[in-house]
Amino acid sequence: MLRKMVCQTLIASLLGVSMQTAGAGMIGADRAVTASTQAHRTLVLSVLDRADTSAALQAQGIDPAQARERVAVMSDQEVRQLASDINSAPAGADVSVGGVLLVVAVAAAVWYFVFRR
Repeated sequence: MLRKMVCQTLIASLLGVSMQTAGAGMIGADRAVTASTQAHRTLVLSVLDRADTSAALQAQGIDPAQARERVAVMSDQEVRQLASDINSAPAGADVSVGGVLLVVAVAAAVWYFVFRR
């Protein structure tokens, strides 16, 4: 009896949830491009707001506030290219496969000679 009532309740709730409608509409290309460009500009400005980026700019004699102003006047294509470069840049140091293999070999040698006793 309880099992049947639980099953009926689950079926009714699933049917109720699945009957929701989505409201979608067409947007113009200009709105889509504007949103994309704004997202790219926000990405570039967020990178400029980081402390390590500000320190690196100041070390090269560039004022971070002036860099933000220059990003504000860049064309959409320039901002898109810069955001693409940021997204495709490697995170951290430039480590090659040889570097990774060297680290693994050194760790294996340390383990073999020190901890294997």
